[in-house]
Amino acid sequence: MDAPARAAALAAFALETSGCTRCPLSETRSRVVFGAGSADAELMIVGEAPGFQEDQGGEPFAGQAGELLEALLVGIGLGRDEVYLANVLKCRPPQNRDPLEAEIASCEPHLFRQIELVRPRLVATLGNFATKLLSGRPTGITKVHGQAHEVALASTTVLLYPLYHPAAALYTPSMLRALEEDFARIPALLGRPEPTPPALAPRPAAAPLPAVGPDRASVPQDTVQLGLF
Repeated sequence: MDAPARAAALAAFALETSGCTRCPLSETRSRVVFGAGSADAELMIVGEAPGFQEDQGGEPFAGQAGELLEALLVGIGLGRDEVYLANVLKCRPPQNRDPLEAEIASCEPHLFRQIELVRPRLVATLGNFATKLLSGRPTGITKVHGQAHEVALASTTVLLYPLYHPAAALYTPSMLRALEEDFARIPALLGRPEPTPPALAPRPAAAPLPAVGPDRASVPQDTVQLGLF
């Protein structure tokens, strides 16, 4: 399918999943948070689950974590609308608790269908749950972040790239530094040149020196008294 056809298929799938009752989270959610972004994205970002703001607004990665993610994307020359954003779970767990195995199993087909329709080159998994699900390995994010490897997902082969979750990095400076460093490698993994940093604004011209000495009255009194003028 071309990009318009994939976009139409994603919209139809979003409508289909908006009434999902595969697990008990359907009884506590405000709405299904399906996903958002470009159906032609080379980069797909997969997080854990919607939080309170996502549950209310219907779009993934809102609030401070979303702002950090957008800043990281801008830093590599990408806008939010140029990537595809999704979560392992489409419904918010009560009190933002960790996803349960049964909930992950119920939502897994939705995520794999999204990957199949978008067909990204690179899938960045944020945090433990997304990384373990899509890698098929039990190793935690602290040991595998920043290590890209190929995996077969939804009838396509993608480059899987585990990263720390922005929500966790917000409160841990060392984790934030690692996330920034790992994120900076994404253009190379996509085969793109590194973005050029914005040019520094030119310095204002220095004020011309006066042709004669300054008026004694304009010099601070203590300077006059010290004999420096």
